[in-house]
Amino acid sequence: MTGRKENREEKLFTVAEIAAAVDGRFSGDGGYVIGRLAHPADARGEIDLALAMDKSLLPLLAESGARAAVVSEGTETGDLKLDACIFVKRPRLAMAKLTNLFARKEKIAAGIHPSAVIEEGAEIGENCAIGAMAYICAGASIGCGSVLHPQVYIGPGADIGEGALIHSGARIGARVKIGARCIIHFNASIGADGFSFVTPQTGSVESAKATGSVGSVNDELVRIASLGTVEIGDDVEIGANTSIDRGTVASTRIGSGTKIDNQVQIGHNVVIGENCMICGRAGIAGSAVIGDRVVLGGAVGVADHVRIGDDAVIMAMSGVAGNVPAKAVMGGLPAKPRQRVMEEQLLIGRLKNLVKKVEMLAGRVDGLERKTGAG
Repeated sequence: MTGRKENREEKLFTVAEIAAAVDGRFSGDGGYVIGRLAHPADARGEIDLALAMDKSLLPLLAESGARAAVVSEGTETGDLKLDACIFVKRPRLAMAKLTNLFARKEKIAAGIHPSAVIEEGAEIGENCAIGAMAYICAGASIGCGSVLHPQVYIGPGADIGEGALIHSGARIGARVKIGARCIIHFNASIGADGFSFVTPQTGSVESAKATGSVGSVNDELVRIASLGTVEIGDDVEIGANTSIDRGTVASTRIGSGTKIDNQVQIGHNVVIGENCMICGRAGIAGSAVIGDRVVLGGAVGVADHVRIGDDAVIMAMSGVAGNVPAKAVMGGLPAKPRQRVMEEQLLIGRLKNLVKKVEMLAGRVDGLERKTGAG
């Protein structure tokens, strides 16, 4: 759906149009015009639409300047002085549709900026926008309708699918393949070499794993070259400052529909399935395999060569040291089933009372022993 008009880049929609866009229903004036989404505490103008889908926010509507609101289905609005109200069944999904409806795209002039460098042999599809000081190397291919913001680097032989959106500072390495409609945020690095080194003789890590102690030292570190690349599916989103390393021989692979947050580290040879959610500061070590629709919470660490099954959920700040079955919910360090994590937390909370009881019993035993000895 497109807005009726734009005034100072504000998109304007009627209440009826918004209700249709979010698969909701409306009451009141369907022709009421909305130009901005607002928290109930921040609603101040006649064109504001107050987002009060959480019932705890409803009291704020009475004090706000909003005359229209979005609420959850089943909410009683009789006491609210609103000209129009939109009712939605799934608030979080409605929020996604609303924000996309009102989203403002950062505009870049169509065509290639005069300061951009396009090496001979690079292919640029139709209707692309290439920003200032972008650099596209020989043999690279940019799909139709893609937008590259200023200072984007595309390495030799890289293949960017149609409709891509690549923000400033992103670096795409040689031979990296990125599918259609991918979004890559500021300063992401895709296709750097993997962190792979070996010692000529048995090193400290090997001896520590084998014996539990450091029996040898790393006198020299020999670099293992990264000959593979990175292959990314369609509709993938990659957050700011995220790094995805190329494979040693095979490719590091990210499945279609997967969303990766900011500051995530994905090591060499990792395989991530489709429609996964990888939250901020997660780290996935080399050769790990992540199934489809897996969720990794913030700051999760996954050890090398670990396999995580489809639909598994790993709680934030967990350390995954071993394989995880499909549909498991895991947490803790090392990660274990959620029920066990909850039980352990409950027991830890009872330790203080347990210590007191043990001390009390120990005192009684000491007293009895003294009496027995005295007798």
